[in-house]
Amino acid sequence: MTALPLDGVRVLDLTRNLAGPYAAMILAELGADVVKVEGPGGDDTRQWGPPFWNGEAPVFLAANRNKRSIVLDLRTDEARGVMDRLCRRSDVLLESFRPGALERLGYGHEWASSRNPGLVYCSVTPFGDAGPLRDRPGYDPLIQAFSGIMSVTGEADGPPVRVGVSVIDMGTGMWAAMSVLAALIRRRRDGRGCRIVTSLYETGLAWDELPPRHVRRHRRGARPLRVRGQHDRALPGVPDR
Repeated sequence: MTALPLDGVRVLDLTRNLAGPYAAMILAELGADVVKVEGPGGDDTRQWGPPFWNGEAPVFLAANRNKRSIVLDLRTDEARGVMDRLCRRSDVLLESFRPGALERLGYGHEWASSRNPGLVYCSVTPFGDAGPLRDRPGYDPLIQAFSGIMSVTGEADGPPVRVGVSVIDMGTGMWAAMSVLAALIRRRRDGRGCRIVTSLYETGLAWDELPPRHVRRHRRGARPLRVRGQHDRALPGVPDR
């Protein structure tokens, strides 16, 4: 069997919900050995249903396929020795705790890099780890609204509409996975690890800035329009107003 690109790469997955687990799943699909750490209550997505398949939530199964899983209560002393061993053997650590929460538990970037200087430490956050919004919670529908995506989705004379799939969570997961791959390539040159911070909000802004119609209307100080499923540079399209 042909080896996958990330065969031999070890990932410590401390993420929950969807964006972070999706990033770790991409790395697992590419061949990485991903160990997912769940608290005693399990990842929240285990309860995301209905539907359930044989008692399991499909979204959890989809976002966590090809991973191994262990249960650890990071608040306990018993977990510290296990986490030390996992950190020292890993190439990548992914986490999606609120900014500062993992540091308060004793497992922040400083702890990780002191044990493994070559570790790529990637944080998936709602609004980044700096600035006035850093401590606010965030999830896909909220960020779709806050970033403006909902304002350009739906019927022209109707209310804003959430995109039907989790474009913020999945997009952030893809950015995180791409950033990790880039960091692993750089580490081959200099042997150094690094810290990566991604955010749901920046993903929303990235999606919102590209359509030419939106850019033109923003420059004129006008609000972008909702135009159903049409496009201003392809047929069927709508004129820019």
